[in-house]
Formats: sequence, C-alpha cells, structure tokens
Amino acid sequence: MAMIENRYDFVLYFDVENGNPNGDPDTGNMPRIDAQTSHGIVTDVCIKRKVRNYIEAAYGDEEGYDIFITEGAVLNNKMKQTYEDYGIDPKDKEARDIAREYMCKRFYDVRTFGAVMDIGDYKCGQVRGPAQFCFARSVDPIFQQEITITRMAATKEEKDQDATKNRTMGRKYVVPYGLYRMEGFITPAFARKTNFTQTDLDHLWDALLNMFEIDRSAARGKMAARKLIIFKHDSALGNAPAHQLFALVKARRKDPERLARNFDDYEITVENAPEGVTILEYR
Repeated sequence: MAMIENRYDFVLYFDVENGNPNGDPDTGNMPRIDAQTSHGIVTDVCIKRKVRNYIEAAYGDEEGYDIFITEGAVLNNKMKQTYEDYGIDPKDKEARDIAREYMCKRFYDVRTFGAVMDIGDYKCGQVRGPAQFCFARSVDPIFQQEITITRMAATKEEKDQDATKNRTMGRKYVVPYGLYRMEGFITPAFARKTNFTQTDLDHLWDALLNMFEIDRSAARGKMAARKLIIFKHDSALGNAPAHQLFALVKARRKDPERLARNFDDYEITVENAPEGVTILEYR
C-alpha cells in the first residue's frame, strides 16, 4: 500500500442544533465552554471517539481496521492477546518492539492517533500517531440553554401514593445553535513509523465527513459536518507553516446583528494558498 509522502493540515467545520455536542462532567454535563469568552469547546478526544466509531462501523470487517480503544474494553487483555498470537515472551528484549508493530498493524486507531501501551505485564510500547486534532471551538459565543423535562412514569412504587400521577423531573442542556471549527495535522514522518497508508488517510477524511451520521442521540440534537478544507503540501516537511494556512480560512456571520440559528447564517471563505500547497475542499 502507498505510504503518505505529503504533509497535510486541515480545518473542519461542524455544527450543532438544539443539542449538546460535548458535555462537561465537571459542570453537570453542560456543554463545554471557555469560561472567559463563552465560546463552545469540543475536545479532541470527543472527535476521535466519533472517528473510531465510524471506522469500526464502516471498515471494521476489513483486516487491519480493528479499534483498540472501544467502549468497555480491557486494554491489557488486548495487549496480552498480541503476545499470545505471536508467541512472544514478555521477558524477550525485542518483545516490546514486535508487539508495537503488531498493534499498529491490527488497530486503526493506534497507527492513526497513537497510544500509550507501556502498562501491565504485556507492554507494547508507545506510539505517536500521524493524525492529531486540536480542540474544536465555536466561531461565536454559545448559549447554554437549560430545559426542564418530565417523565410521565414512576421509577418505583411509593406507599400511599398514586403512581399514575407521579412525574419525574429532569434537566437537559442544549446549544440552540453553534458552528464549531477544528484544526488538525497529518505528519508523514510519524505515518512511516506506524505504517499509516494513503488508504488509511482516505478513510480518515471519510470519517470526519460522515461521523455524525451514525452518532445520533437525543442528547446531541442535530449535528453535521459542514465543510472540510485540506491543505496538501508538495513535500513531507511542508511548504508553509500550519498557522498561516489556518489563517486563510475564515467563517463570518452574514448579518453580524442577527444571532445565528443555522449554517446558512454563515459564510466560509478560503484565500489562495502559497506556492507548494494545494487546497482541497469537501461539502
């Protein structure tokens, strides 16, 4: 399979309507927010989880597309299985290197995002993945709306109480609307170390564009990937600093005096890239 020979930087815009894109357990699962600016935040870990789920659903039947970090998984058991499959002795000096190579070969998320696997008795080393995400941040400040909800049923029967008249009250937190921007990087030097291929990269773009389509829930409302802008460098080291390329992409409200309530309220513009960089746009 073809290896990656070019550096990539990218910008992903996605939005949420009447949903909670990433709850903060430190604040009762309210939408994450920058306390100083009121801009919404979605962590890189949250986005990686959605990518993992999409890859598992779309390509999980293919060899080399298992997912290491899955819900409820015991990671030590997966690393132990590596030693057992290869008949590796944990005391062997080269055991860790062999195990690390196998983990990259088998698990898509290990060779993409990297992993720390130097724990327990069956150590598989540490891997720095070629794909790295920044926190996503909303283009404008968001409003954390608290909604009271009721359930027309009792959790348990209470003595001397008519269960048919019992209601359970609760809270739901949503963002009425928010457009978020995430920036990321693909480093070919790390791709060579994990055997992250061009096919793997194509699957990553696919996942970023479609991850919300299989992640529906009442809590998250309506979420969608709106635009993916990719900067492809002509070289492995890159032809321009990433921050300069990111500055070429801007999102503005068409009417600054009006609150945004859907994607059509925004305009996304991309300026011309410098020599040696090609711009690819999706959606």
